[in-house]
Amino acid sequence: MKTFRTAIVGTGGIAAIHAENLTDLGGRAEIVAAADVDPDRLDAFCDRWDVSGRYPDLATLLREERPDVVHLCTPPGLHKEQVLACLTAGVNVLCEKPPTLSLSDMDEIAAVEKVSGAHFATVFQHRFGSAAVKLRRLVAEGAFGRPLVAVCNTLWYRPVEYFAVPWRGKWEIEGGGPTMGHGIHQFDLLLSILGEWEEITAVAARQARPTATEDFSAGMVRFANGAVASIVNSLLSPRETSYLRFDFEYATVEVEHLYGYGDENWKVTPAPGHEEAVRLAWESGESGVPSGHGAQFTALFDALEAGEALPVTVEQSRATMEFVAATYASAFSGRAVRRGEIGPDSAHYRRMDGAGAPWAAESPEPSEPSAAAPTEEARA
Repeated sequence: MKTFRTAIVGTGGIAAIHAENLTDLGGRAEIVAAADVDPDRLDAFCDRWDVSGRYPDLATLLREERPDVVHLCTPPGLHKEQVLACLTAGVNVLCEKPPTLSLSDMDEIAAVEKVSGAHFATVFQHRFGSAAVKLRRLVAEGAFGRPLVAVCNTLWYRPVEYFAVPWRGKWEIEGGGPTMGHGIHQFDLLLSILGEWEEITAVAARQARPTATEDFSAGMVRFANGAVASIVNSLLSPRETSYLRFDFEYATVEVEHLYGYGDENWKVTPAPGHEEAVRLAWESGESGVPSGHGAQFTALFDALEAGEALPVTVEQSRATMEFVAATYASAFSGRAVRRGEIGPDSAHYRRMDGAGAPWAAESPEPSEPSAAAPTEEARA
């Protein structure tokens, strides 16, 4: 088993999640370097995780080190240029979500990846829990019959203080609100299970938070296999939950969690007359692996060792990003948007807000401040 030389760029809260999960992989990864513009934060991170290479920026790190893979844990507005720098240097790169701010950025990354000899992947860790892996297999096998109806809710709460961080709530830096940066994990999992979507009709609004982006969105989605799903993304929900439900011909499959699930968070309800077949199907195969960065990192190093593309690939990431762009395009135009419709001639190809959100000319009116800090803020 090979030990992969790993570097982390950006040493804030999410970087600690990466470091912790990397050190739990039984020697498969060695964190050899880290970079951050804040020297005190960089030193604290490197001291905590015993990292010897300390650099003020990615360019210096890439010049001085030769890591097998770079983990980007920086704000979204920095991702594209940092990804391109890694790929151009021939270094594999794993990027936190959202991978870019636009579809045009994704296509630029795809073009550079093709000639670089290196691979790009996005952190979409909910795909990798054993229950999700099992459900994808059972759907492919037709064990539960046709998918008919689905629900995908990301109902989270972020108070006004959450947006005091300068890069939050701005299209130019964060790329969007809960559609782009929060609910993306749940509906990426939904898309990975139900496959290609065909059309979305959506709404988005700035209901209560002092942001340029939305703080709520919802959509109705039709899939190529005939399934229909409702999707809600909110930062306004005091009782927080992440909930997905899949109604198949022979069973309902549900998962409810907040920032990560285990096998115990899943529930399967068979249709009358299908109890034994559904039970046997669900009890077969994959089990025991919770969703989380560690599960994806294991898959990533397996791919590196095999010389394969890294999960989640640029093509898979683009499909999810296209869904985000279509959500905004539908919400801001008031019409349904079909897959493949947003090309270089669309304003939403280069910016998620297109020509601007409907409320762009209005001053944001903040809600009353809350004393409560957002739960698990570093994971959002």
